[in-house]
Amino acid sequence: MAEILGCYLPYLWLKQGKSIWLLLPAALALGLFVWLLTLHPIASGRVYAAYGGVYIATAIVWLWWVDGIQPTPWDIAGALVAVMGMAIIYFAPGHTH
Repeated sequence: MAEILGCYLPYLWLKQGKSIWLLLPAALALGLFVWLLTLHPIASGRVYAAYGGVYIATAIVWLWWVDGIQPTPWDIAGALVAVMGMAIIYFAPGHTH
């Protein structure tokens, strides 16, 4: 959510003529996003895989709730495949998380 918000707020400023002050919470959201990624001490590749799956699923929810566009069955299937792929990578037996 932090990365999507950090990218969405500048979009509002650039494309929809909203206040330039939106760049301040956008920068804070992106800073939070980067900080959150540093919290995992090992296996950063698996953290990025988890992030990727969650990002895709969150983007589809954002499409629906914020943009007001009903996801297609293909959108939902793609998000599910991404989350399942992330889960296979991250939760495989014997991996150090």
